[in-house]
Amino acid sequence: MTSAGEEAPIPATLNTVLLAAALATCAGCLWLASHAESLAMRLLAAGAFSYVNNTVFSLLHEATHGVLHSSRRANDWLGRLAAAFFPTSYTLQRTFHLTHHRNNRTELEQFDYLRPGDNRFLKHAQWYSILTGLYWAFVPVGCLAFALFPSLLQQLRGTGTRYGEQTGADAYLGRLEDAPGATIRMELLLMLTVQTGLVLALDLNVSGWVLCYAAFAVNWSSLQYADHAWSPLHVRDGAWDLRVAAPVRWLFLNYHYHRAHHRHPRVPWLYLGRYVDDNVPRPSFLRIWLSMWRGPQPLPAPLEEQ
Repeated sequence: MTSAGEEAPIPATLNTVLLAAALATCAGCLWLASHAESLAMRLLAAGAFSYVNNTVFSLLHEATHGVLHSSRRANDWLGRLAAAFFPTSYTLQRTFHLTHHRNNRTELEQFDYLRPGDNRFLKHAQWYSILTGLYWAFVPVGCLAFALFPSLLQQLRGTGTRYGEQTGADAYLGRLEDAPGATIRMELLLMLTVQTGLVLALDLNVSGWVLCYAAFAVNWSSLQYADHAWSPLHVRDGAWDLRVAAPVRWLFLNYHYHRAHHRHPRVPWLYLGRYVDDNVPRPSFLRIWLSMWRGPQPLPAPLEEQ
């Protein structure tokens, strides 16, 4: 394992080339899912899209930490382009993701455990929305809601309520008070322009677009909590360096090395393998994902006492 003090230069050129290649591949998958005659080919296109758009998301993730490109201006604009394929606002994504790093595995982000006083129905609804991909839909819908009805999201915070604490809504939506509304609306316009441009330029149909993004939603959502489920209740160490097939890890740009990322959030994806501690348990993604289908579990007594 490499020490955190070693230099880890941002692979700006590689990231830019990867983003261009991934965006082009995503566009090709969308076209194939809309125009292929056989259902098998459309499903194959959607499956490929679900993985390659995760490459795009991983590069968006790099941008939120300022390590996609060495130029801050280029970093942010490339991040905005990647966000448009999610689709979401880059600024909103960065705001929420950095909030996640601050709150990781605190009471605001223990979706895998049933704490005393939790609403069981709400806890299970959250949990299975993650596993089924419904969680993804809240991102673009929330982006549109903030741009068009900013006061609505503030009403959904649930400040001072068990709902607001249990869901993390108060902590996350509270960050929008300081968010630059004009920038987010500009990014929303960019998102709509990119998505509309794809539909018109590639003559996409609704079924092809929905098929691709539904597959992406399930693939993306599944990993978003598998890398934290049942991990230690610690802000930095509360994540797993999951074991997964190498080609999948490559497509996700080492996103499965999530404990290493939380411990060293400014280290670019290319070098995360150096920071994986083999002395710490490394469960497989499949094992964690399968265990998640059992639903949230009661908070173990030793943890409850912490």
